[in-house]
Amino acid sequence: MGTLFGTDGVRGIANVELTPEMAFNLGRAGSYVLANQDTSSRPRIMVGKDTRISGDMLEAALVAGICSTGADVLTVGVIPTPAVAYLTEKYQASCGIVISASHNPVQDNGIKFFGPNGYKLPDELEAEIEKLVVGGTRDLSRPIGEEIGRVYDVEEALNRYLDFLVSCYTGQEKLNDITIVVDCANGAAYKAGPKLWSRMGARVIALNNQPNGVNINDRCGSTYTEGLKRAVVHFKADIGIAYDGDADRCIAIDECGNETDGDHLIAICALDMQRQGKLKLSKVVATVMSNIGLNIALRRENVHVESCKVGDRYVLEKMKEIGAAIGGEQSGHIIFMDHATTGDGLLTSLKLVEVMKRTGLPLSQLAREMEKQPQILVNITMEDKDTILSHALVTAAMSRAEEKLGEWGKLVVRPSGTEPMVRIMAQGPQQYLLEEVIADISNSIKQAQES
Repeated sequence: MGTLFGTDGVRGIANVELTPEMAFNLGRAGSYVLANQDTSSRPRIMVGKDTRISGDMLEAALVAGICSTGADVLTVGVIPTPAVAYLTEKYQASCGIVISASHNPVQDNGIKFFGPNGYKLPDELEAEIEKLVVGGTRDLSRPIGEEIGRVYDVEEALNRYLDFLVSCYTGQEKLNDITIVVDCANGAAYKAGPKLWSRMGARVIALNNQPNGVNINDRCGSTYTEGLKRAVVHFKADIGIAYDGDADRCIAIDECGNETDGDHLIAICALDMQRQGKLKLSKVVATVMSNIGLNIALRRENVHVESCKVGDRYVLEKMKEIGAAIGGEQSGHIIFMDHATTGDGLLTSLKLVEVMKRTGLPLSQLAREMEKQPQILVNITMEDKDTILSHALVTAAMSRAEEKLGEWGKLVVRPSGTEPMVRIMAQGPQQYLLEEVIADISNSIKQAQES
């Protein structure tokens, strides 16, 4: 990856790192590069955002940059990231752009691109855009008069996306007998989430659906499920669903108030697809951070798990490479390739409830098919995340850890693709051993920083 684009677009603190000037230049560079991929005489670019207060500022700059190159803009307002991916192809736009930092806190924001086919851009196109932004966009053409781009609001965008989601439900009955508590994270799903479940006939109890620009992901959503757990038990609901800020992922809460993460969701949906004969090649894609319990659960039904690097772009690459129908991450970012081009929290939750409805089983029972192995994840905040892992002290500690964990253990030490931190994950059958290796690696990083 380059200096601007990480594993999920360009991110930073809004108005400090991700400035209006950068958004303007990303708009110019992005529209220039992607319009060259478009044979139409008047390129159109779709732009959506989440509920962050900085979204309006960055959208204004981004749209200005796009229009300055002669491309038109289709604005869809606050809408889930996967909706932009879907609608970009639906409206035959040259590309789609989302202004969002997903599950990150409100001070952060991001800009990510989708190609005309609804897939995230390949590395080479991101590199072209980055080269222009870094080198300056002053030399790009500036049309005048009627050739300057226009802005059009797509008012029916959300309903078009909801129509698509409803069409993905293959169950025979509506959800009239199901109560769902939906945590919208005060983010992009604040309208879409409750509307989807109401359309499906469920009794809906919506939480955190009053965004004010600064409360996105604030002690709510997929990264903080305590309030949702209590609500599910209080209302005696069948299931709770927590989306993140841009609704491209979800976490579920069973009827007893227990959290069901992305590994469990993949296991439940993949096993259901396998039993129906719908799991292509009997293969699933998961990242190196997935729990070993996922592999064990799927292996029992002759389903093979293909591993890849962390990041939904890498999950998608591996899925396309091997022809898998489902893949995803422990965080709840799951891709159903038969329906979508990117992770979609609303689609994932819909497919999960579809399994519950078809089988007649509660989520707690479905989740028992996968038994999680002990796992510890530690995040260490640091600025030199990309160089510290090559230090001799750190590599030695990692070697010791892998030897201790053996063939039934799992160790992943990696820099975050979206935040200034190193993530250390250890799995294995013995908790005390995991604690030992995590402590050893953490101490080695501290010593390396001080040396």
